[in-house]
Parts: sequence; C-alpha cells; structure tokens
Amino acid sequence: MTRKKTPPTPKPRKAIHCRADDDPEVTHRNYAQAIIAPEVGAFRIVSACEQPGLKDQLDTPAMIRLLKDRGEAVNQGDMTHAEQMLAAQATALQTLFVRLSERAMEQGHTPNIEAFMRLALRAQSQSRATLETLATIKNPPMIFAKQANVTTGPQQINNGTVAGSCARENETEQSKLFEVENGQRLDTRAPGATIRTDPAMATVGTIDGTANR
Repeated sequence: MTRKKTPPTPKPRKAIHCRADDDPEVTHRNYAQAIIAPEVGAFRIVSACEQPGLKDQLDTPAMIRLLKDRGEAVNQGDMTHAEQMLAAQATALQTLFVRLSERAMEQGHTPNIEAFMRLALRAQSQSRATLETLATIKNPPMIFAKQANVTTGPQQINNGTVAGSCARENETEQSKLFEVENGQRLDTRAPGATIRTDPAMATVGTIDGTANR
C-alpha cells in the first residue's frame, strides 16, 4: 500500500501586498493607505506580541486578510467573533485571578500578600466587566422614548420647542388689527345722542370740620 505524501508547508510570506500602478505616485499612495489600514495596525501589534516561533510561521497577507474580514463582518452586524473573543478573555482573566490568588497565599509577608491580592482582584473585576459587556452585546437594553408637553405660565414646551414666542407674535399681529395708524384705535360703538340738558345738581353745603365729625 502506497502511503500518501503530505504536501510541504508553504513558506510564510512576510511582505505586505500593495497594488502597483503605471503611475508611481498612485503606487506610493496605495502603499501608504495599506500601512495606515486598521487591519495592518492590528497585525503589527499581534506580531510584536507573539513568540518568535509563532511569528516565524505567520503569513502576513493571510493574517491581514483575516483581520480585514473580521472588521467587515462587524460592519454588517455579525458579532460572532467579538462574542467569542470576549468569552475567551473572561476565561483568561479568571485564570489570571486564580493564579495570582495562589501566589498571594504563598507569600509570608503581609505587603506581598496585599500586592498579589490587589492584582488578583483587579483581574477578577476585569473578568466580570468583560462578561457584562458580552451580556450587553447578546441582549442589548431597550430604550423607550416618551414625548412630553409641559406648560409653564404663558409658554408651552412641546418636544423641546418653546411656543411662547409664537404666541406673543400672534398677539402682536392681532393687536395691529385694532389700530388704524399713528396709534389711533377704532371705535366700533354706535355714536350716542347729544344730551341737551343736564340733570339738576344740588349745591354743596358748607362743611364744618369741627361740628360735623
């Protein structure tokens, strides 16, 4: 029986691909855009943090393409990778909390115990915050919007709009209807008849302040 040969692993590529153009200026611009792309920035950080053995096996174009695909998935509303990442981070932080707590219990001096426990509780707090973020992504909170009409004095506030100024403008326009010009007002009453005689008036007597208290 002939054993199948395993195909050799291709040598990892280390160059960042850039689309060339007949115009050198366009080529330079394409390379500059590739350098400042967010997926390239993430790749540079990942490469700097990895061990030399893993970094040597990392294919640069494939890694950049994967990071770009993850970003496009988030833009389309697919949060699968983000949820997996947060779940893994919460587990890693929990592991860090356990290990730091063990190191704290191994110490013989109180300052060392306090230092390790402070780091352990900080890792535990970050793990809890990561789980809360994951829960928010899975079940986003519902926001209820309520409209309110509030009236204070002559002003009416409706959905954040003050209607008092409009009311004053209407009042000013209505008052102008009752004026002819130069401040004169119309008198809509019928003219009254002229009275020729006045009613008899009695003469006011002399008032003595001492006698008539």
